[in-house]
Amino acid sequence: MIKTPFLLSVFVLSYLFPVHAQVTPLYNLVPYVNPFIGTQKMGHTFPGATVPFGSVQLSPDTDTIPMYDENGNYIRDVYAYCAGYQYDDPTIVGFSHTHFSGTGHSDLGDILLMPTVGELKLNPGTADKPASGYRSAYSKDNEAAEPNYYRVLLDDYQVLAELTTTTRVGMHRYTFPATNQAHLILDMVHGIYPYEGKNVWTFLRVENDTLVTGYRMTTGWARTRTVYFAMAFSKPFREYGFHQAKKEPYVGFWRRFDQTSNFPEAAARELRGHFNFEMQEGEKLLVKVAISSVSASGALQNMQTEAPHWDFDRVKKQGQDCWNDELNKVQVETLTEGEKVNFYTSIYHSFLGPTEYMDVDGRYKGLDQEIHQADGFINYTSFSLWDTYRALHPLFNILQPARNRDMIRSMLAHYGQSVHKMLPVWSHYANENWCMIGYHSVSVIADALAKGIGGFDPDQALEACVNTARNQYYDALPLYMELGFVPEDKSSNSASKTLEFAYNDWCIAQVAEALGRTDIYEEFMARSENFKNLFDHETGFMRPRLSDGAFVTDFDPLDTHGQGFIEGNAWNYGLYVPHNLEGLVSLKGGKEKFATFLDELFTMTLPDKYFEQTEDVTREGIIGNYVHGNEPSHHIPFLYYWTDEPWKTQERVRMIGPLMYHPAPDGLGGNDDFGQMSAWYIFNALGFYPVLPGSDQYVIGSPSVVSADVKLENGKVFSVRTVNQSEENVYIMKITLNGKPLDRHYIRHQEITDGGELVFYLGRRPLK
Repeated sequence: MIKTPFLLSVFVLSYLFPVHAQVTPLYNLVPYVNPFIGTQKMGHTFPGATVPFGSVQLSPDTDTIPMYDENGNYIRDVYAYCAGYQYDDPTIVGFSHTHFSGTGHSDLGDILLMPTVGELKLNPGTADKPASGYRSAYSKDNEAAEPNYYRVLLDDYQVLAELTTTTRVGMHRYTFPATNQAHLILDMVHGIYPYEGKNVWTFLRVENDTLVTGYRMTTGWARTRTVYFAMAFSKPFREYGFHQAKKEPYVGFWRRFDQTSNFPEAAARELRGHFNFEMQEGEKLLVKVAISSVSASGALQNMQTEAPHWDFDRVKKQGQDCWNDELNKVQVETLTEGEKVNFYTSIYHSFLGPTEYMDVDGRYKGLDQEIHQADGFINYTSFSLWDTYRALHPLFNILQPARNRDMIRSMLAHYGQSVHKMLPVWSHYANENWCMIGYHSVSVIADALAKGIGGFDPDQALEACVNTARNQYYDALPLYMELGFVPEDKSSNSASKTLEFAYNDWCIAQVAEALGRTDIYEEFMARSENFKNLFDHETGFMRPRLSDGAFVTDFDPLDTHGQGFIEGNAWNYGLYVPHNLEGLVSLKGGKEKFATFLDELFTMTLPDKYFEQTEDVTREGIIGNYVHGNEPSHHIPFLYYWTDEPWKTQERVRMIGPLMYHPAPDGLGGNDDFGQMSAWYIFNALGFYPVLPGSDQYVIGSPSVVSADVKLENGKVFSVRTVNQSEENVYIMKITLNGKPLDRHYIRHQEITDGGELVFYLGRRPLK
């Protein structure tokens, strides 16, 4: 078994990095995190520097520009570049300060810097013609990444680039060769998912020869988004220039400028700047970039508070100390070093977001585009809720309850700023994207309340949940309330919407019951049964219906396109009834038939035509017809507990782990989706999983760790121990909780937070 070899005592400066620090001996777990995991194929993670839940994600971008052939067809789709980086790309465009982790859509990539030497180039070039721009080739032998640190040698310029961060500040360290033609390119045009017209406006202002401020306004996935920044240099630049990327109409005539001196300000839709230096051999240029949603002065205040010095190594160490504090919330022993890397990289990915979204003084831009003050809480952004309500937020209720409380307060603030009084659906940077389906903020709220997470007004939360679920403008909700299902001829992906709405309604009912609101409880419990309106007894599947009540024709339950389901098919998504699994089993013909259905799901052969158009899942993310690379399936392995063959859950979860998670760049079977895939791995390595967020129960699986100590915010420790752990011993012989037999298939949240010991006795053959 693998044990952590040495200890690290850390003291965290909480005013720089607002995490829950402990002045206690901690294991040095940073070496067990590999930020490159998920950067190859469709994991959509980034390898750059950031602190836990940091506002800045300072990372290399290898490309974000689509390529077309002469007929206008895609040669390379930007979808692969949701995080701006693909592991196999041979060139780096530069280093930008904002990135999503693991998402299936994108934005951001703000304020790109690129150090160059020699001839000044002011466009990035293209992947097929890299010499036409400022991008550079690099070698994997000269690239490395750790939590809060990234470095790479830019071969074309022989510049060593190093990156680290505080919460709101990115710090760059560039080591140059001797040259009187050193340039730092500032690209305000660059972005992730770029397209014509995404940039609305950019502004740059040279405050003096070591300080530049400005902002970038974009439209895109976020309809209107502004990032202010302040950028400081460790030595004065010799000269500078601002350049428009293209001609623009301005007050009735065409204007274009290439301003290389004198004027300290520039404004245009698409600006690039350059700053020139004379450098000695091995001399280091340091750059600090702070961001804000409020103002350039707010960004400068963030810089002066979090990074008032030029000590790069100090910033790196403080950030890595913060990561050690967070990683040590679960101390594990594993059978192999690879499993340990998988585990701690999963914690790392789980703690990348949602991200803090406010200045050091608590000010932030709200959904109403006004400036608000976060009073007594940390404001967060980037809620990928269709993904993360399933396991990530339940994981936070164990490992990050204070943060999850503040995330809920951020959701309630969003609700208060919403014209239509809606909780977030998929929101980031003071915008609602209306991406994916359901109203899953209610799941996060219900799960927190069920698990005793306080610190927010439950009556206000219930009001927000109810108004969201009764909204007359959102995604076919009026039809759902009228008909008891979403009709496919009126709204696409109708079956998925109906199933997710029904689960959300159950969550609202639980909140209402806890607060004694019987009227609301009865209304939403009735709505939660709407899943039954989709079940087609003739085919045995959930099947979309039309507004006249008829089922859709030409129905193929294996197909993922045009069959009423989003990112799934009837085989997988049709099992999404976590709040009434007994009712689902009954619809499917009873326990025996249900178990047979699950067996076939995992063992059938799925023809390529059924998944080849699914952009965020590769063949590696599928087992039979079970699609682990997409979230609607994540609870399915545990459904054997609702049959007479519960040991098959233990068998399936231990099979999924090593197939879907590897300590390598291609180590994720699908998008990490802001930590949901990683949270699934953490729960299952520990031996239990939240099949039903909104309840206080975690369903038992089969742990892959040898042991684990979960350090809780209340100061207690919950331990998981295994007896006879091995790759072959995946079946549970017995379980004890605090020395007493656990004779049920779940553990309660309070049994974890009370501390204690859960012991799994494992064997090679199932105990039937």
